[in-house]
Amino acid sequence: MKDLKHLYYFENLLTEANNELVRKAQAEGRLALGYTCYHMPEVLLNLDGCFSVRLRAPRTGSMDIATYYMSNATCEYARALLERGLEGGYKFLDAMAGVDVCECMNRSMENMELLDVADKEKKGFFWCNLDSPCHDNEDAVDHVTEQVTRKVLKPLQENYGIDVSDAAVRRAVERHNEVCRLIGEIGEYRKLDNPTITGYEFHVLTLATYACPKDLILDKLRETAEELKTREPDKKKRFRAKVVVVGSEIDDPELISLIEDSGALVVADRFCYGSIPGRQEILLNDEEDAVKQVVRDYLRTTLCVRHVEPHKIQKRLDTAAQLCRDYHADGVIYEQIKFCTYWSYERALASHIMQDEYHIPTLSVDRPYMSRTSGQLRTRVQAFVESLEIKRIKAKRAAREEGR
Repeated sequence: MKDLKHLYYFENLLTEANNELVRKAQAEGRLALGYTCYHMPEVLLNLDGCFSVRLRAPRTGSMDIATYYMSNATCEYARALLERGLEGGYKFLDAMAGVDVCECMNRSMENMELLDVADKEKKGFFWCNLDSPCHDNEDAVDHVTEQVTRKVLKPLQENYGIDVSDAAVRRAVERHNEVCRLIGEIGEYRKLDNPTITGYEFHVLTLATYACPKDLILDKLRETAEELKTREPDKKKRFRAKVVVVGSEIDDPELISLIEDSGALVVADRFCYGSIPGRQEILLNDEEDAVKQVVRDYLRTTLCVRHVEPHKIQKRLDTAAQLCRDYHADGVIYEQIKFCTYWSYERALASHIMQDEYHIPTLSVDRPYMSRTSGQLRTRVQAFVESLEIKRIKAKRAAREEGR
């Protein structure tokens, strides 16, 4: 297919956390607010005068210093963030909004604060760590609403003079929804028999909406959505199978590229930093407090494995199966970063359930944070693709024999 007009531009934005659009927005007087997790309501970090930056550590190399503080048996994502923070890579941030969701991220954020990785010249800088419950009932909604009001909105107002009114929150939701609609429109092309956008391209676009001030990329997202209306797919399919990727944090498009180079087109992304559920609209009513509605939406829509209530476990399984049907996928890849406690349990169990109860071919893998050079992972994906092809051939043969 012909290259997307703005793909190279979006790729360049992902090469560093403090990218050119972040610098541009800060030069205009806006605040860069770092965060790490879906449990921190992203939309509340995008009030007037602010923009969110979901933390990444692109081009990570050695993590020796972070390993010294955290040990080598902890999540590489958490260690990569600490390493980048110690290198001074997050000094551009005006606040750091963490979430108490796992022990590895807690240790990463705690070490960043204790080792004082923030810019001392930013007098209004504040750290916060939300206490995130494992439930989505109304008690949990009330708890998180109080947490985010006291630990995020109040410091933004007191330290920086940010408008945190109900009207300001509703404006932030409207802007958020505009981005979600565009990403959703672009994602629909992945349902085609021969999709006109690759998983790699889609992940680059989606990741840019997490890493940049959203309003500064809206024009190029709109142009891309328009471009896809007439983009012609390759006459000969360049993939051998379609897969849904489910699992832990993926902020490196090269991992998706590795999977697709191995013959499996990624048609849906149910992982942290993906579009499901991260880029779905938030619908508000006019009667209830906007902050509370936002919090409820995040708690109800999250597919995080931290939530282990039966209805949440079932919802994650059903969602993965439904994505396979909606996007016409041949199988699902369950992945996790090494030493991710929550996903190690989920992946081990769900990979068998998907195979045995939902009858969906499943590949289960754990991986390093940066997977671009993983020959083992490439080999496993290639073997999975071959198994899907063999299954398809056998099914066609069986259908012919039944027709005789």
